[in-house]
Amino acid sequence: MIDGSEVGDTAAYYPDNHTLFHYKRSSYFMFNGFSEEGGMTQYSTGIKRFHSAEGTWRDAEDGVLMGNAIAQGSVDSTISFSTVIPAGGEKTIYYWMSIGKSLEEVKKLNQYVEDNHPEQLLSRVVIYWNHWLNRAERELGDLPPSVSRLFRHSLLVVRTQTDERGAIIAANDTDILQYNRDHYSYMWPRDGALVADAMSLAGYQTVIAPFFQFCTEALTPEGYLNHKFNPDGTVGSSWHPYTVQGSKRLPIQEDETALVLFALWRDYQRHQIIELPQSMYSKLIRKAAAFLSSYMEHSLSLPKPSYDLWEERYGIWTYTAASVYGGLMAAAFFTELFGDYERSDHYKRTAADVKQGILTHLWDEDSGRFARGLVQKDGGWVKDMTLESSLFAVLEFGVLPADDYRVVHTMESIRDGLAVRTHVGGIARYTNDYYFQQSGEIDKVPGNPWIICTLWVANYEIDSARTLADLEAPRRTLEWVVSQALESGLLPEQLNPYDGTPLSVAPLTWSHATFVQSVSKYAAKYKELAVN
Repeated sequence: MIDGSEVGDTAAYYPDNHTLFHYKRSSYFMFNGFSEEGGMTQYSTGIKRFHSAEGTWRDAEDGVLMGNAIAQGSVDSTISFSTVIPAGGEKTIYYWMSIGKSLEEVKKLNQYVEDNHPEQLLSRVVIYWNHWLNRAERELGDLPPSVSRLFRHSLLVVRTQTDERGAIIAANDTDILQYNRDHYSYMWPRDGALVADAMSLAGYQTVIAPFFQFCTEALTPEGYLNHKFNPDGTVGSSWHPYTVQGSKRLPIQEDETALVLFALWRDYQRHQIIELPQSMYSKLIRKAAAFLSSYMEHSLSLPKPSYDLWEERYGIWTYTAASVYGGLMAAAFFTELFGDYERSDHYKRTAADVKQGILTHLWDEDSGRFARGLVQKDGGWVKDMTLESSLFAVLEFGVLPADDYRVVHTMESIRDGLAVRTHVGGIARYTNDYYFQQSGEIDKVPGNPWIICTLWVANYEIDSARTLADLEAPRRTLEWVVSQALESGLLPEQLNPYDGTPLSVAPLTWSHATFVQSVSKYAAKYKELAVN
């Protein structure tokens, strides 16, 4: 279904180069291949999934294709190749698809493959990506080869999900379509920022630099980023309303704006490439920071309500507040870097207010941990004390250090209270997580184990490690992630808590990027502790 619709597609045989091609408007796909015995031997085009027509794959079942040369509407095509394989032997058949905006473009691409031979092109690809991986850290401490292998595999997976024009796609697994006729093939600025931060940490700054330019162009005139975006920069679908029970509401997740600034500053700290932030100083950094510093619930010294990072509920969230603190501090550092001292002081003061608001209103002394957030009830604000893995944000975004007792107690609560107590293991998102829920045994299975949430606990353990022995627990977690990968090396979003099968999408770019981050952090901490 070209361009997302089966209406008006065309499939046709092209005799000049003995190929089949499909097109609609400016989207063209040409198919070709060969074996030792020659090129395409048979072909057929036809109607699919319309009235009683199932598709030309039915025509293939008797081994003979009818040779219908063209079909339009809801169509498909089938082609065949012939080869003779001796008993116990093997043969290779090459097959390729050329994609372009016109018939002439796909013809040229098809000719390029024929002129260079597919085997030679594949060899070039292998050589290029092996060189590309040479940037990755090789000294990974005492991590086993299986972790190193998935680390490098994850770098490649993230790269496949990163568009040259900057969009970092959450996932391209279309199985999710069956649930609500939508998909994950969007760029969420949150996911993108955290993925960019992980890749920057691993040394791939040039790969993710276009992401920040994408966000600069996508920023609204008011200074915030929308829920999610298509890869071409247009705004993606959303379920956040502009009005609820007659009251206007800004349909955003504020952490998505804040984390872009946070990730940009961390990238600059690591690589000192000043041209990147300088090029987007007025359009992104100052505009986004102005929004963050003005979008405040001043009575609480916290950000105004927005949707949480899981896109499920509206309120003032610890994760969001921590990200706003991190974003404002990033903006303060940038404005100071560029000599804009008055703005820098303003952003620092606002960040300090947010930190105080977090410690005053979101820390709960009775339970000895942070609350998930604040929600409005009877005209006032009350704490939502649901145990939530994303409270890790207080450490991650710089509000408090790893050894602060509030971080220690909160992370211990997450590690104990959100542990999945089956043979699968892992950490759930939050208590009684309903998304793809597999169990009503909340005490045993608070939610499905998520790769990223499990790695957040490992990251805390890495940050707080004081001896090499302290790294044993996060090392086990990294090995656990390897054991949960599919045979192909892909990491899902979450797992069935009883049999470990993948749930939701796979691969989730965020899962692979968090694994890259955790391995990079582990390697750096191991090196530091080994020296000491």
